[in-house]
Amino acid sequence: MPTDHIRYDILAQSALRGVVRTVLTDTASKGLIGDHHFKISFDTTAPGVKLSPRLREQYPEEMTIVLQHQFWDLEVDDDGFEVGLSFSSIPERLSVPFAAITAFFDPSVGFSLQFATLAEGDAPEEEAERDAKPAPAEEPAERQPTGKTLPGPRAVPSAKEEEDGDGDKPTGGAEVVRLDRFRKK
Repeated sequence: MPTDHIRYDILAQSALRGVVRTVLTDTASKGLIGDHHFKISFDTTAPGVKLSPRLREQYPEEMTIVLQHQFWDLEVDDDGFEVGLSFSSIPERLSVPFAAITAFFDPSVGFSLQFATLAEGDAPEEEAERDAKPAPAEEPAERQPTGKTLPGPRAVPSAKEEEDGDGDKPTGGAEVVRLDRFRKK
């Protein structure tokens, strides 16, 4: 397999993180519209994440926050966002870089994105150089990876797609089976 020197995987992840940035920027200026609300998961160990020691102890690896009814002072810039939330009736201020986000979900419309996170200092050039090393000799030559592929974002089918049955079609290696198929009609 040829080496991807352009790193389309990282470019696609960055573009989709831009979707999250745009949505949060609009929310910061206009507030939540309609029933929209967001569940945002992020890597608490990622560079630039700022949490209180209490929250860091409680969520040592990953944390999911909900921006719906009780959040305040949402501020968004090019690199991330800051928001005030209450945890067990204790107000906290979080700072989350977009690069730390692992998942974004708007349950009101069934929209979801999942992201891979890069380790600190990983730049596309460094990663490609490091990952271009040959694979162990046990693998056949035609299957030796020459570059690392990060898992891409995944979109969850919308409620309309599920109603129309389009959500039943397999999108990868496994088939999604809906329980409705087995219910008597």
